[in-house]
Amino acid sequence: MTTFDLPLPTRGGTDLVPTTDSPQTRKDFSSDQEVRWCPGCGDYAVLAAVQGFLPELGLRRENIVFVSGIGCSSRFPYYLDTYGLHSIHGRAPAIATGLATAREDLSVWVVTGDGDALSIGGNHLIHALRRNVNMTILLFNNRIYGLTKGQYSPTSEVGKVTKSTPVGSVDHPFNPISLALGAEATFVARTVDSDRKHLTEVLRAAAAHRGTSLVEIYQNCPIFNDDVFASLKDPETAPNVIIPLNHGEPIRFGTPDADGSRPHGLFRDPATGAVDIRPVTVANESDVLVHDVHAEDPSIAFAISRLTSFGEMTRAPIGIFRQVDRPTYDDQIRAQVAHETERGVGNLQDLIDGNDHWTIG
Repeated sequence: MTTFDLPLPTRGGTDLVPTTDSPQTRKDFSSDQEVRWCPGCGDYAVLAAVQGFLPELGLRRENIVFVSGIGCSSRFPYYLDTYGLHSIHGRAPAIATGLATAREDLSVWVVTGDGDALSIGGNHLIHALRRNVNMTILLFNNRIYGLTKGQYSPTSEVGKVTKSTPVGSVDHPFNPISLALGAEATFVARTVDSDRKHLTEVLRAAAAHRGTSLVEIYQNCPIFNDDVFASLKDPETAPNVIIPLNHGEPIRFGTPDADGSRPHGLFRDPATGAVDIRPVTVANESDVLVHDVHAEDPSIAFAISRLTSFGEMTRAPIGIFRQVDRPTYDDQIRAQVAHETERGVGNLQDLIDGNDHWTIG
């Protein structure tokens, strides 16, 4: 890959290298490989959104890299005409950490699934989040193992009947948003595969963020877990189960009344900090919780994430939960290396030889 003598980017790697003279289009980022997912898979919608969004970054294709693990979603690098790496199960965040640290001229993306990221890869995921490495992680969540043909996953609901849990799962599922906020990730969001506009807006914000961005994408698996998010996509039920999160706006939801207002809202107990759902009346309109993605303390965002429900009627806050600035791992590592190099420290042979020796015998 070509390297460039350029200054450090200021936001998420999006201003590293200018594009070519001609404007880029989705076609420029589409590879010649046959897309091989099951008909109706939500991965198609996400791929189309990503291919359509990448030209907005203003980057040359050789300065973008997608790293994936194992799973249906991990085919992603094959279908994008950028650099890519189909790595090993659960290790994509670790590989991407090394890549982002060594190559400041790259925009690094991780594509993973609920099984890949939260089971064998759980340890790598949380450490990438807490370190705040410059990467954007797309976590496809269909609450099932699709590639290996329908076993329950770390996000499957209690009681889920699958090939590996014929009488129902007894595991309590992970909430990926709560997990990320618990690791104090600096950018955490959730979107849905079928909402192209919202998905693109969230991707745009995630790519612009300097640090680790985690985007959970609710995604349908029509073969092994069809309609698991049907309540979020049905026009009849969606207004009452989707809790939209928009920075600076009161958090209200539900089928709009005649005047256009939403009947339900989120309220925070000032004594305990707990967040609950209540009908909004004229008397308590001013008490509706106003969403603040830039709050340094992630406690309220975490409380909002706990409103996510599982099972047949899923309820979910959708949008950006947290977006804060914090020094990044890779920037600080490069600064250390530059400082030590200026001091004349860093002889490789001295490092290999070390200064801690034992005499045997």
